[in-house]
Amino acid sequence: MIKEADNIVKCLITGVNGFVGSHMVEFLMQQKNVEIFGVDRWNTTKENIQHLAGKFTYQEFDMTDWISVYDLLDQVRPDKIFHLAAQSFVPNSWKAPRETLDTNIIGELNIFESVRRLKLDPWIQLACSSEEYGMVYPNEVPIKETNPLRPLSPYGVSKVTQDLLGYQYHQSYKMKIIRTRAFNHTGPRRGENFVTSNFAKQIAEIELGKREPVIYVGNMNTKRDFSDVRDIVRAYWLATEKGLPGEVYNICSNETMSIKYMLDVLLSFSQLKDKIQIKEDPARLRPSDVAELLGDSSKFRQQTGWQPEIPFRKTMEDLLNYWRAKINGRRPQ
Repeated sequence: MIKEADNIVKCLITGVNGFVGSHMVEFLMQQKNVEIFGVDRWNTTKENIQHLAGKFTYQEFDMTDWISVYDLLDQVRPDKIFHLAAQSFVPNSWKAPRETLDTNIIGELNIFESVRRLKLDPWIQLACSSEEYGMVYPNEVPIKETNPLRPLSPYGVSKVTQDLLGYQYHQSYKMKIIRTRAFNHTGPRRGENFVTSNFAKQIAEIELGKREPVIYVGNMNTKRDFSDVRDIVRAYWLATEKGLPGEVYNICSNETMSIKYMLDVLLSFSQLKDKIQIKEDPARLRPSDVAELLGDSSKFRQQTGWQPEIPFRKTMEDLLNYWRAKINGRRPQ
């Protein structure tokens, strides 16, 4: 048993089996005097955390089940909660809007109510999203935290609700809630449905002769502000160390690049790049989209001292190597 006198910081990660959750575990393992608890639903794959088995306390449960959340928080009594659990794939939110809203909103509400009723006082980092901004007009770029929220997907709406619930619970009950609006992020273990990871998987499959030398794409002209996931989880930690309760912070690189450029970078690492064709797939186009999402993270940088450290080319190379290993039957990390 860990005693209070040991000054151990108990960190609870929701959605620990996910892309960001697994990197959050790895980051926290590098910190001193931290005990890690990770939770996720029973039916989620544990592939992302297989290499971390036995290095943190893991438990299966359903965020939308109020009793389960209450009992968990009563048992763990965390000092910090990194709330990463979500239905996070934007296109799926059009196909399953109710599931997206239930998972993302009710799960968070259960955390807040459990913390309130148990009279706990943890720092709570909310993984909000740049998708909240939605329809951004050209004269509003780069996007500051004060920009109007005009979400263009059920996912975006769910994140706006999470964000504002966080604000309300801080104002009403003085909870130490930090709202972080991360812009796009990628890296090893990113789900194959997400654009950069999908491109990397297709390239790896072509290299290994598992598919024809054609990469299928959606809208290649949109521009996004991308960061490495390993920089993002470091930002989440700093938010709980140096952020101000109740505040909202953009987390981003402050630069944009087109989807076409991202694919070009990935292809630059392949010896087959000159033999691969690019074809548009109408099924990959969204019902509505934003031409450019460029963030301004100066508020967060000034408050915490955070800066991105991993170059985009390194991120893309690591992502491609991850898929090469996975498709080749090796265990990627």
